[in-house]
Amino acid sequence: MEAITLTTERLVLRPFTPADAGAVHTACQDPEIPRWTTVPSPYTYEHAESFVGTVCPDGWRDDTLYNFAVTTKDGERLVGSMGLVRLGELKTPQRQAELGYWTAKEMRGLGYTAEAARAVVRWAFEELGVERMEWFAEAGNAGSRAVALKAGFKMEGTLRSKIPYNGTRRDAWTGSLLPSDLGLSTETPYLPHAGG
Repeated sequence: MEAITLTTERLVLRPFTPADAGAVHTACQDPEIPRWTTVPSPYTYEHAESFVGTVCPDGWRDDTLYNFAVTTKDGERLVGSMGLVRLGELKTPQRQAELGYWTAKEMRGLGYTAEAARAVVRWAFEELGVERMEWFAEAGNAGSRAVALKAGFKMEGTLRSKIPYNGTRRDAWTGSLLPSDLGLSTETPYLPHAGG
């Protein structure tokens, strides 16, 4: 798939470029990012170069992983990264994806990440045909959970031993967002459980 750019009231969500390596490297020096995400620790400049130069363009090209550089509207500041991972082929009945993100320390608490999440989710529903969006975070990651809730995700519970981390397995909070939550239709009708 050809990489695309999305815009919101305050943000531009665009493909990462090699010029973003420095900003990504700087942001990922904050210990909270590798603590709560799959970002390597310690995070080297080579990791950043590989992410923006190989991982991101390969994901778009292979139509499996869509990473957006979230920047301020003027393009001056990297707010964070917003990624969408396809879960199985979207052409199959599954039509599911997972949303993940990190935010640079100085950009947290401003509502930017939820704003970006809403844009990516709507794009996935309307343009990719996603019928179920999933979100996972290690139990205890209150910041990620707050963003998911502001983006409209419905919390579904705790998955035991879901996340391998630093030689252990950790519980994960999980939530989902459906097109119908945003007033959108889907190709496959949703039949919710009616009983108790």
